[in-house]
Amino acid sequence: MPGRDPGEPHRTATPLELFFDLCFVIAVAQASASLHGALTDGEYLTGCVRFAVVFFAIWWAWMNFTWFASAYDSDDVPYRLAVLAQITGSLILAAGVRRAFEDGDLRAVILGYVVLRTALAALWLRAALSDPARRRTTLRFAIGITVCQLGWTALLGLPAATWPAGIVVLAVAELSVPVWAQSAGMTPWHPHHIGERYELFTLIVLGECVAAATVAVRDAFDRHQGTGGLYTLAAGGLLMAYALWWLYFARPAHTLLATTYQAHHRRFPWAYGHYLIFASATAEGAGLAAYADHVTGHGGASPTAAGLAVTLPAAVFLITVWAVQLRPHQRRTAEQVPFPVAAAGLVAAAWSPAPALAAGLLLGALVAVAGAPGRK
Repeated sequence: MPGRDPGEPHRTATPLELFFDLCFVIAVAQASASLHGALTDGEYLTGCVRFAVVFFAIWWAWMNFTWFASAYDSDDVPYRLAVLAQITGSLILAAGVRRAFEDGDLRAVILGYVVLRTALAALWLRAALSDPARRRTTLRFAIGITVCQLGWTALLGLPAATWPAGIVVLAVAELSVPVWAQSAGMTPWHPHHIGERYELFTLIVLGECVAAATVAVRDAFDRHQGTGGLYTLAAGGLLMAYALWWLYFARPAHTLLATTYQAHHRRFPWAYGHYLIFASATAEGAGLAAYADHVTGHGGASPTAAGLAVTLPAAVFLITVWAVQLRPHQRRTAEQVPFPVAAAGLVAAAWSPAPALAAGLLLGALVAVAGAPGRK
């Protein structure tokens, strides 16, 4: 399993990677549906904390395999079997999401996560045996991931009261592994390939946002034959999804990655910042669904809380996309100002009579002012 050429022409996502993503959609959908239920029941803090923990497991497992595959995809039988083992872990994780939200029981989520990560550690060990030039880096990945999985496994045997602190410690350890490993040398990841993989997952979470909102509005229409609030929610939700897609894809990711191939200080914030992008897009679908329940009187949220469930995820998505994907391309202050101003406006839109429509119109105006495509 030697490293692949980072300058390889026409490098695109493989069918196995697309299958991997497709299976991760199940876990994303479960997280969105469970957050929707928590928001509708008024469990704002608990629901958001559990969503953040569960989505960290989803995102981190997906992201680590994506970067590994960009550098060492050999597509032989052992490699395929290891990826299928990771897919199995993602399905176990997805099966445990509802219990994690309803009871705070993270055992199935952690079990699926450990299966995912252990299979990846085995791939890193194989890379260490096959790529002598980068053996220190690949061994550090294998060791770091394995130690973290031992920590997650040990956490299951500790009292539940110790879990919050343990989760924080282990999450920090997980985030530190790539930084520590690649301080010994970079793996030969491919900028175009990584850019495409992140763009594809962004489409997945935006699609989940649209799907969750559509199902919620459909159910609300079935119960009430439609109200003015549902019409504005549907229109606003569509405008928001269209505008968020437009803004994310205004600049291709690979142009930033290719020009900063050696710049660790930019590459890591870009990669890690996508946690907020993916999580907020997923949460947007849950927020729109919860607002549909509020409009039809099936939720216990106050108007302001229901409005924030719609507008706050959009604001997080916007400000993060601007910070990690668009701002590095902007040279003039006039190009930068509209984005934080619009993010503040999105939060304020929660207090309007129609938060989704107000947010959609604001994002549409931002697209018209600052969202001209610059893809190459």
